[in-house]
Amino acid sequence: MDNTQDGLVNLRAELDRALRQINFEELSADEKRLREATAEPDFWKDTAKAQAVSRQHARLARRLEPWRSLQSELTDAVELAGLADETLVDGLREQISELTSRFAALKEELKLSGPYDDFPVILSIHAGAGGTDAQDWAQMLLRMYVRYCEKSGWKVTTIEESGGEEAGIKSATLEIGGDFAYGRLKSEHGVHRLVRLSPFNSDSLRQTSFAKVEIMPKIDRPESLEIDEKDLKIDVYRAGGHGGQSVNTTDSAVRITHIPTGLAVAIQNERSQLQNKETALTILRSRLVQLQMEQHAESLRELKGPSEQAAWGNQIRSYVLHPYKQVKDLRSRYETSDIDGVLDGNLDALINAYLDHTLGEA
Repeated sequence: MDNTQDGLVNLRAELDRALRQINFEELSADEKRLREATAEPDFWKDTAKAQAVSRQHARLARRLEPWRSLQSELTDAVELAGLADETLVDGLREQISELTSRFAALKEELKLSGPYDDFPVILSIHAGAGGTDAQDWAQMLLRMYVRYCEKSGWKVTTIEESGGEEAGIKSATLEIGGDFAYGRLKSEHGVHRLVRLSPFNSDSLRQTSFAKVEIMPKIDRPESLEIDEKDLKIDVYRAGGHGGQSVNTTDSAVRITHIPTGLAVAIQNERSQLQNKETALTILRSRLVQLQMEQHAESLRELKGPSEQAAWGNQIRSYVLHPYKQVKDLRSRYETSDIDGVLDGNLDALINAYLDHTLGEA
């Protein structure tokens, strides 16, 4: 019985360490605050705000529930072990084994304990150096991420997409919602390099193309990042392209520039100027938070504009289709020859290798 009790005590000590690592008490307090907010009589007076709070509460409650359940069952098992006779030892051993297995699965979440890891994502793709090949490569990446999200059961909404002159896309922006969407996809932030025989020239020459992928936590609550309105330049202009008569004939498009960093966001998808402004502000807040994390800045005033170009020397990952097939992540050093599978959205191995690598550096 002593060994059984020791096993339970050790498991509980490990669980306590893990709970501290994910800031369990702080998250529980946040969840309680949000739950109480949803019970207020006038909660649904502001529908948009109420929906955002409800989503946030549901996401947090879903994250905490398995940890709470494990903590409760482990506490009960420890108490039972102190009272049990020898006839219950086998049952306790089975329970320890089951609890240990559940804890091992939950420990994977420790890789996703960053402040924004359970947030939805704003994903943007921009064609870089490489002309038409780069625009085609940007569209291939767009398909890859959409396929990954579909396989993960995540919701994908297109915010903006700009087509290329001959093929592919110049840029695209998606909103992605799912469990730990930012925590899983943050590995994709950076420049992606493709090497292949170009389908866009008659000689099928070997071509190197680049595209930049931005992964940002969706910050849709103004209180999450306060921006001084004096730092914003807001331009309104007539929307172009597709979208229907009312879009093309009204000044509904909005461009918001954050003057200190030079970051600019232009949105013309919605019919309403107000909707476009809100979407642009959400993306701008998200980009500023991402930039803040990259530059380890404590305030927006410390931020410098991003300078990374989608070109040689800046890539995080290489995809080679010729003269051999290989995908290699230059940070984790993970590589695979199954490039077709990767381009079809099978990204889990690459993502997990990156998370293991960053956890090892911590």
